[in-house]
Amino acid sequence: MNIFRNILSVLAGAVAGSIVNMGLIIAGGSVIPLPAGVDPSDAESLRAAMPLFQPEHFIFPFLAHALGTFAGAGVAALVAATHKLKFALVIGALFLAGGIANTFMLPAPAWFVVLDLAAYLPAAYLAGKVLQSKVA
Repeated sequence: MNIFRNILSVLAGAVAGSIVNMGLIIAGGSVIPLPAGVDPSDAESLRAAMPLFQPEHFIFPFLAHALGTFAGAGVAALVAATHKLKFALVIGALFLAGGIANTFMLPAPAWFVVLDLAAYLPAAYLAGKVLQSKVA
């Protein structure tokens, strides 16, 4: 039963983190509008418009990545039967891998890439530490 719960913790964490991530990305476009003519659902449009982005356009992507990772890692820590912190860090590693892949698909400024990639594992660690003692 523990193995099943631990596997489920990774799946649930990945889904929960992705939902938070996408929710913040979608909400971000309403709070801080993208430059005119940019289609956020089209990677090529985003890639072409990247030079038009100002620092404020990177606030919600950063929050989405950090808080999505935190939420996903938190869910993994809550659901895992054993080794709660380790499963939270697995989510952090998965989201970090996605963030690295994203840097190749959407070239962002170097300052953002460094800041963004530095947030995944600390967010997962924090969530795991906070929630590892909760819910047995």
